[in-house]
Amino acid sequence: MTEFRPSRFEILPVIIKNLLIINVLFFLAQNTIGAGETFNMEKILALHHVKSPLFAPWQIITHMFLHGDLWHLFGNMFALWMFGSILENLWGPKRFLTFFFLCGIGAALLHLAFLWFDYNDLLNQFVYIKQNPTPDKIIAFFNQQELFRFEGASEMLDTYKRFPDNQGLENQLVGLITEYTYAKVSVPTLGASGAVFGVLAAFVYLFPNTYIYLYFFVPVKAKWVGLLYFGFELFSAIQNSAGDNIARWAHIGGGIVGFLLVLTWNRKNRRNFY
Repeated sequence: MTEFRPSRFEILPVIIKNLLIINVLFFLAQNTIGAGETFNMEKILALHHVKSPLFAPWQIITHMFLHGDLWHLFGNMFALWMFGSILENLWGPKRFLTFFFLCGIGAALLHLAFLWFDYNDLLNQFVYIKQNPTPDKIIAFFNQQELFRFEGASEMLDTYKRFPDNQGLENQLVGLITEYTYAKVSVPTLGASGAVFGVLAAFVYLFPNTYIYLYFFVPVKAKWVGLLYFGFELFSAIQNSAGDNIARWAHIGGGIVGFLLVLTWNRKNRRNFY
């Protein structure tokens, strides 16, 4: 089947409906009761680097129910409804729910792998300095990571260069390095985008010739939308621009898992699969 032809079709099937409700409730809680210092939902439920003091295993799932802002939430939920409703109508609620969570988990794991690679040098330097702090290592770290934006850091470092045996000053500088490193690896990742990208990948695989109306007016076949979108995400992920705060590898991971799942299910059960 290369085009979607609805027969018995629920506009808002049960899993999609409940996912929309849960995400909206989480967003409201996140921006009201869960935005304080004592109870911060992003610190507890968003995904963090495995070396972050904020990391917890449940975040591999819970990060899917938090969003950065209203447009982030709306975009993910609209795409989930638009493509996920069709898949749930075809597969049924149990299979679709399994598919959704597997895509989200796959997205999280690939993103964690990227974070591990991206911050590996930083963490190795940090551990090396913590275990054996020396003036040369501390000064090199400050220069490489440009830590002079910390208030008073330049003056402290200049004093440390003149008095390298000053243990108190050394402890302060190592403390700044620790603060900086933990802040870098504790940036939260949140959103259902990875799982939604898997849903989009499955839709494109099953219905490549179905028209998607970009901006509600421009008709483009799903296969071209999927290929261009995936290509753009892959290019952006490889570029790894400094100002890009989008978890590109999570999108790619979700898309890959979604594609592999639907490919495997289709081969195993061609009689009843679409």
